[in-house]
Amino acid sequence: MTQEEKTTIEGKVVDVLRTVFDPEIPVNIYDLGLIYRIELQSDGVLDIDMTFTAPSCPAADFILEDVRQKVESIAGVSSANVQMVFEPEWNQSMMSEEARVELGFD
Repeated sequence: MTQEEKTTIEGKVVDVLRTVFDPEIPVNIYDLGLIYRIELQSDGVLDIDMTFTAPSCPAADFILEDVRQKVESIAGVSSANVQMVFEPEWNQSMMSEEARVELGFD
């Protein structure tokens, strides 16, 4: 896989992550700042580190599975490892400007 192909696929991953929502929050998980790392290996294995706004998120399992299924549907991704992490702890400053406006923080 060339660097250009890798960059293209990682861009598609971001686009797909923008279609995943926490059912309680009207902003996608990418713009909320919940995605900490996206790394595509040359063999198509995708590693994603993500968090939640709260460690006890009741929709965590649903969201993790939604992320995994959607990114694995992207051409060039052979499988996805979606890791839930809590370091660093998520805070509102991690949200995109668009997300802050949508949620009334700006």
